[in-house]
Amino acid sequence: MHESGIIGELMSKVESAARANSATKVVSIDLSIGLLAGIEPDHLREHFVIAAAGTIAEGAELRIQTTDEPTGILLQSLDIET
Repeated sequence: MHESGIIGELMSKVESAARANSATKVVSIDLSIGLLAGIEPDHLREHFVIAAAGTIAEGAELRIQTTDEPTGILLQSLDIET
């Protein structure tokens, strides 16, 4: 499933960045989605909620900005609690 790969990669990046910064919780995640992402923002949000359950990112606000750039999904920033 295409979405599983996208979400798996996103969760891996989020968890890695959170660990590197000694986070206890991810509060929000800022993403940009370009033309090559292959997934709509609302669909990504649905899959994120499921994937984040039971992780450090559970309940995090997912803020998505779309762009006309020929990019995929880029992790812009995280707000965390330490």
